Amino acid sequence: MEEVTVVIVGAGPSGLAISACLSYNSISHIILEKEDCSASLWRKNAYDRVYLHLASEFCCLPLMPHPPSAPTFLSKADFIQYIDTYIARFNINPLYCHLVQSAVYDEVGNKWRVEAKNTQEGTVEVYVAKFLVIATGENSEGYIPDVPGLGSFEGETVHSKYYKSCSKYESKEVLVVGCGNSGMEIAYDLHEWGASTSIVIRNPVHVLTKELTHQGMRMLKHLSVHVVDIIVTFLSNMKYGDLSKYGIYRPKKGLFYLKSVAGRSPVLDVGTIEKIKEGAIKVIPSHIVRIENKKVMFGNNVEKEFDVIVFATGYRSVANTWLKDYKYALNDEGLPKNDFPSHWKGDCGLYCAGLSRRGLFGVKMDAEDIADDINQTLTFP
Repeated sequence: MEEVTVVIVGAGPSGLAISACLSYNSISHIILEKEDCSASLWRKNAYDRVYLHLASEFCCLPLMPHPPSAPTFLSKADFIQYIDTYIARFNINPLYCHLVQSAVYDEVGNKWRVEAKNTQEGTVEVYVAKFLVIATGENSEGYIPDVPGLGSFEGETVHSKYYKSCSKYESKEVLVVGCGNSGMEIAYDLHEWGASTSIVIRNPVHVLTKELTHQGMRMLKHLSVHVVDIIVTFLSNMKYGDLSKYGIYRPKKGLFYLKSVAGRSPVLDVGTIEKIKEGAIKVIPSHIVRIENKKVMFGNNVEKEFDVIVFATGYRSVANTWLKDYKYALNDEGLPKNDFPSHWKGDCGLYCAGLSRRGLFGVKMDAEDIADDINQTLTFP
């Protein structure tokens, strides 16, 4: 059994950011990571063409801004290089291949008892800490909805988490389910590689360019959310026109308002909208009713056969499966029980980072707040 001040679960951007902040305050801690590397979602699961959706000035971790020479929008390779430099600069040493199986709060000793399996050696290790930080992120486990007949589908199904490149889908009929950024980018990628692509768009979405989003975030430093929403929506309409004729409808509420209250991100267009307008990518503005063999039936009475279905239907937090006393910080869905901006702090020394649905910008804020709170608690018990 090893005793430390803080146990961090997860060596993604959130865990690394908290580690750097704790080290800055000379607070002892360890990071337990189930994979064999840091930022595994980026290294192993991010598809090849992905770029960060926000400008680099809003995508840095604490204590290390991007240099002026950095591109405005970082590629997958750029961001991984940044992560590696961050780890080296702050001498971060996660314990890889350590799968946390249980975390329980000892109300007598007022400490957290964390059991982790060392998957390389097949042993179970026990850690005791005053503070526990959940840094496993929002994108822990890919979510696929329970579609009637999905088990009978004779083609290939894949979640966007495991989508890498679509060269093998050339000339195939592919359905993308989900119209967030992942779904829209994958649909574009599939088309570029010669797949016959359709995408399900059920809900209203805001569509912007990355550059327009960047301008909007800069405006928010000086103007209210309401004013910025009006300006950005007007400019988006000027850029794209009325998209309802293509099955894409804009929400009634502004994009930055929706992001702040519901965590809903706008679609940052990479060229998909132009292909939709051309008819190269087909929009199905309905839901899937059922699947029979290779045939997919939709709520608008459309039926079509597909070879592949890509589910870009989001993720679920799995922290509740190992965090037995999750009630101190999380709800039953594994998300913060407290509303933003107090979402990161639970009770009994339990914290959660990277669950605010605000991307890397939110990760930075969470890490700084958590480290400051731990430091204050230790300084003024």
